[in-house]
Amino acid sequence: MTLVLLPGMMCDGRLFEHMPPHHCLAISQHDTVEALAADVLKKAPETFALGGLSMGGIVAMEVIRQAPDRVTRLCLMDTNCEAETDQIKAMRQPQIDKALAGGLDSVMRYEMKPNYLADSPSRADVLDLCMEMALGLGPEVFARQSVALRDRPDQKKTLGNWTKPTLILTGAQDRLCPMHRHKLMADLLPQATLTIIENAGHLPTLERPAATRAALSLWLKE
Repeated sequence: MTLVLLPGMMCDGRLFEHMPPHHCLAISQHDTVEALAADVLKKAPETFALGGLSMGGIVAMEVIRQAPDRVTRLCLMDTNCEAETDQIKAMRQPQIDKALAGGLDSVMRYEMKPNYLADSPSRADVLDLCMEMALGLGPEVFARQSVALRDRPDQKKTLGNWTKPTLILTGAQDRLCPMHRHKLMADLLPQATLTIIENAGHLPTLERPAATRAALSLWLKE
């Protein structure tokens, strides 16, 4: 069974470099979650296992809403099944304007990335890779992804209807998508396994790759 992985905002396939064999599909060409999910379904095999981290998890939930029969199992990592809060919505347009005006580096470096990671010896290297991925994708992708996240639908009903093998995984120190969001998803999915990666923040695939890979490998065998 093919594993399809969807990266987080302003990340590329390097986010999953140490994960089990997979296809990483970009989610960068549209400004709605619905269109991004439809694009994934066009590019994915007829049936597949699906995982997503952060924004990738948000798109993954829309994929199973649109085509539940095509997905055999689901992995949601460091993500959020609820619609955007008004407080976060209000921050999006100023960030978009700044990024499109040439300030993407500043937006990512000072407003977003510091919230992502746990304190660890690898933190600086992981942050450097995050900046490299973000600047490689560029300000137009940042704008499209920001709008898609701002306007995303609530997916609690989608999860409530889902009954296939599911892994909910989070870094213990994730401040962007904190623990209560993952416990909510676990409550909506009584058949799901909730796995907490210690000494990791929002990007456990990079911060604790061995532990995260082991969790995904176990989920794939369920």
